[in-house]
Amino acid sequence: MASTLIEPQDMLDDAVADLRAGRLVPYIGPGVSALHSQPVPLSPEALAAWFETKVALPKRARGNAWAAAQHIESYKHRNTVTALMGEAFSEPVAPSAIHQSLAAMELPLIVDAWYAGEMRHALAGRNDWIEVQGITRAGIGEDCWFRFYGPSGSDADAQDASTATTLLYTPHGSVVPSRNFLISDADYVEVLTEIDIQTPIPEEVRQRRSGKAFLFLGCRFNDQLLRSYARQIIKRSTDRHFAVVDLAVLTRNERAFLVEQNITPIDLPLNIALDRFASA
Repeated sequence: MASTLIEPQDMLDDAVADLRAGRLVPYIGPGVSALHSQPVPLSPEALAAWFETKVALPKRARGNAWAAAQHIESYKHRNTVTALMGEAFSEPVAPSAIHQSLAAMELPLIVDAWYAGEMRHALAGRNDWIEVQGITRAGIGEDCWFRFYGPSGSDADAQDASTATTLLYTPHGSVVPSRNFLISDADYVEVLTEIDIQTPIPEEVRQRRSGKAFLFLGCRFNDQLLRSYARQIIKRSTDRHFAVVDLAVLTRNERAFLVEQNITPIDLPLNIALDRFASA
């Protein structure tokens, strides 16, 4: 483990100070919104179970969201995958206190690593930010890995992103504003083939992460795909990061990932840590 904390509250205080000073990039997982009952799936496992309520899946595709989406794409159509994802995330999830607090901080970079769009909704009161989303390359007919959007949902570009106060990065896509989703095995095979050389990661994200540490909130890394993606997103930033986690429930692979990436675990209940960060 990067560091087994004797006093996690002290480490939390350090992380709060770093966040306030703009030295941390928040990396927000679905576990943040999952602290309260919500109308959408808020984990890969929950999304996989939701797919099973809509489509008969073979045994090999059950319990795995990426495999389930791949089966649907292969035996029905990519449009069916997009329609089902749009249905799964059709009801908006209200931003939590931490989403609202982060939106008010005018941070250079925020990563939202799920599809529900809470961070975009939290930023809606500002007009000095741009979002860049990962997109599927299935059937788009162009060599493109991501798209930029302004606060209204209109198309933007890399130049707009370079002058924005805050860049919101949604690497897996989002239901808003245009239902872009990286979800099937094929989507991720394409991305992971190129991600070692960073091509699928926008240049502005690479610029803004330089010299920063990452703060993981509401994230699990019990899936190789999620670990691979996070590893590449935090690449070439600083060499020490933080994650609010429950050490007692981490898998062996998750613990190894924290050690490998020098991610210091803050072993506190997520709701307590979020309250502290929200009041920063």
